[in-house]
Amino acid sequence: MNRIFLIPALLVASVSAASAGVLPSADAPVVSTPAKITPPSKKTAGPKLVEPHLRIASSGIKGHARVALTFDACMGKADDRILSVLVRERIPATIFVTARWLKHNPQALQVFLQNQDLFELENHGQNHIPAVDTPVSIYGIASAGSPEAVRQEVQGGADAMLAAGIAQPRWFRGSTAKYDLSSIAQIREMGYRIAGYSVNGDGGSLLGAAVTEKRIASARDGDVVISHINQPTHAAGEGVARAILDLKAKGVEFVRLQDVEDMGDDQTTQ
Repeated sequence: MNRIFLIPALLVASVSAASAGVLPSADAPVVSTPAKITPPSKKTAGPKLVEPHLRIASSGIKGHARVALTFDACMGKADDRILSVLVRERIPATIFVTARWLKHNPQALQVFLQNQDLFELENHGQNHIPAVDTPVSIYGIASAGSPEAVRQEVQGGADAMLAAGIAQPRWFRGSTAKYDLSSIAQIREMGYRIAGYSVNGDGGSLLGAAVTEKRIASARDGDVVISHINQPTHAAGEGVARAILDLKAKGVEFVRLQDVEDMGDDQTTQ
């Protein structure tokens, strides 16, 4: 006959404790030892990033607003919804182009060059890489990561512009419009002013048409508006085009950055 032996729970606990080298007293409860908590490791502090502001001199006339429209042409195609309005309505604007965008948009470039009374073309870099001289990810885009790479991004953009028949640029706006202070100093030493802004018109071309129109149409005297002219499939472009007409209907004076005095923070322009 098979015999079944019942082992008291306390004995099981005692045996388990004994195997761990700890024997509890008969009347003391078995207390488990808390797991050792390892404090989280401290992350290495990244560079201090700044997103400079820029304003232009006001008109000095009560009720008369002066606004600078600036557009980034990062990559992709030209947004004819915006470009056609600028040309048809004779609206001056400053366009920041990358070498990548120039390579794939020769027809739009010809429109710019044929309307030099309207368009000021400036440097947006070679490959649309954030001009930050230490490794960091900004909006999922890897930064240049070194002073040498920052220099290449800036100089490569300028070289492509000159090769395309564009005058030597004097303004630079990097991808994401964020910088660290050391890269700002480096870019300034290369002879550039750094183009910040005071109104983010289209949220990187990710906003809807109505929100974009409202943001840009609310621009006031002295504002510098940033939007994009390289996303023809995004709804934001429709809002940009409508907002330009809204501002014109209000009697806004449109100017290019090269035509007016300006003031930027973080030592970007002075």
